[in-house]
Amino acid sequence: MSVDAIMHTEFPKGYTVLFGADGKVIMTPQSFEHSSTIKSMLYDTVVSLGRHAKTASDVYIDFPADENSAPDLAILREDARREGKRYGFEDVLLISEVVSTSSARKDYDDCTRKYGRYGIPIYLVVDPYAQEVVLHTQPTDAGYIAAHTHKYGTGKLLIPLADGRTFTLDLDELPRPEAESNAG
Repeated sequence: MSVDAIMHTEFPKGYTVLFGADGKVIMTPQSFEHSSTIKSMLYDTVVSLGRHAKTASDVYIDFPADENSAPDLAILREDARREGKRYGFEDVLLISEVVSTSSARKDYDDCTRKYGRYGIPIYLVVDPYAQEVVLHTQPTDAGYIAAHTHKYGTGKLLIPLADGRTFTLDLDELPRPEAESNAG
């Protein structure tokens, strides 16, 4: 699919559209769990970093080799400056992806390798279905050296950022999936 065709395509409402470096277009419906988890994390960024902290959700960030990403949450350095319309990966302090039923392999494996390879200091995988957060630190060319799993409902997770600030993720407040009802 050409860039021109993509720009003039109307995708169905309620779907997240991902464009892979290999030319694949992936459409996945965004679940209520996914959306409410991002909202909760954004609230935590305001509480811990302030209303005007440089954060982004589903906004493209430039990576080399046309491997652009629009992560569910990115926290940027306060002195970050856009090059054109986008920020570069060098300005990113933390990236978080929220697992969807269709994105688990990508979030746990592909993104871990990619974000580590580009030296993103902290990569969080937030999984509402497993009700856990995996905190990756110490990036390497193959991913990350350290990965620590934290369960939902275990208090506040203090995450020191490379610029000296601390992002506090409230694990007690992350939304859990609701049971599906069979009422009809």
